Amino acid sequence: MAYDTIDPSPSPAPAGSPAAPRGGDGRPAEAASRPAEAASQLRPRGSNHAGMRQYNERVVLQAIRLHGDLPKADLARLTHLSTQTVSLIVNALLEDGLLVKRQPLRGRIGQPSVPIALNPDGAYAIGVKIGRRSMDVLVIDFTGSVRERSSVAYDFPDPLTLFGDLRRLLEQSVASLGTGAERLAGIGIATPLSLGSWQALLGVGDDQASRWNEIDLAQRVGEMTDLPVHVIKDTSAACVAELVSGRGRSMHSFLYLFVDTFVGGGLVIDSQLYNGARGNAGAVGSMPLHAAGGPAGVPPQVLSAASLFNLQQLYAAAGLDPQAAVDGRALEPPWASYTRVWLRNAAQAMALATVNATCLLDLDDVVVDGVFGRELLSRLIAHLEEALDMHNWEGISRPSVRAGTIGSDARAMGGALLPLYAAFAPDPEVFLKNRASGDTA
Repeated sequence: MAYDTIDPSPSPAPAGSPAAPRGGDGRPAEAASRPAEAASQLRPRGSNHAGMRQYNERVVLQAIRLHGDLPKADLARLTHLSTQTVSLIVNALLEDGLLVKRQPLRGRIGQPSVPIALNPDGAYAIGVKIGRRSMDVLVIDFTGSVRERSSVAYDFPDPLTLFGDLRRLLEQSVASLGTGAERLAGIGIATPLSLGSWQALLGVGDDQASRWNEIDLAQRVGEMTDLPVHVIKDTSAACVAELVSGRGRSMHSFLYLFVDTFVGGGLVIDSQLYNGARGNAGAVGSMPLHAAGGPAGVPPQVLSAASLFNLQQLYAAAGLDPQAAVDGRALEPPWASYTRVWLRNAAQAMALATVNATCLLDLDDVVVDGVFGRELLSRLIAHLEEALDMHNWEGISRPSVRAGTIGSDARAMGGALLPLYAAFAPDPEVFLKNRASGDTA
């Protein structure tokens, strides 16, 4: 598999970053690269030139993350580095605790090969999802596995109380790692870019909603910690999690739809997250449901039909527990009859968004995920396929619809991946890169 060349210029990392890749002389570098993130889709090519040691270490780490446990010979082949260079790099990363050796593979001709793997305890990161109904905090290890999970529920996030809760959960998360906290790469925050919007729909007062317009989230969290802090749109973060750890690893381009209080989305083009000029690419929830003008006036948006909020409103109006939407009762009586109504309406709205996006972007796939159970997700996808059958596909190719694999953890996990990959990826800004100006989101 050939690797594309990526600009190898490293950026300085914050002090205290875990086990930074070494400098060109083989000694630990004083600063590991900082910014945002690279995923399972990165295809970097290593370099055998002197002075490229730190970049090449990131290439090797990325190759293992992409392809799993690999012997040194396979790493050399995949990265286009010499066997000697790979051997030096692997030995340095083993010493730094970022890699571990697996049991030798026997039964082949010649010496048994020893697979090299990521060390789960090599580094950690914290992901925070600040949503409209709850806040989740995850700790993930170097392989992306969740080590610690905590959550706070609310009717709407009030900054007067939320940051106190967040400080408590962050302290709890750091304490859960014990001495491993020294290997924390940073904190990634996933949140809606317009957290104070649609307050009328949610029944939230203007004062409470408008407070979020005055808050610099990265600054407020940065005051709680010495760790690097990254911020990304929540559904983009969920898309990152799917891109790195889910089906997205094998997809070239796809529209990502995530159903929570409001439906939102993300966009992957050429195996990379596309943020757009202001970080709003993939904002399917804001798409209109019909043309403007006429007796209907301003058209409603997709989120007015395809959000979990709509289903919970149906339950509440019938005197049923709205939490059934996420705890598995949605497909059981008496909730099931209302769920069927929502599935039909949500699927039709999501189908319209899918068709419009496909006409514009010529998508290969659509990935759908959400905070609810897998059975409800399966039913939603089945209804979406039926709704897509009702559209005219002449002149365009219909994309495949697939279920997401991460679920309710997706946004916090995507947030956690930002600092983790910022310190160890060949192209550390790939997930936060602003496509219009080159700035970070």
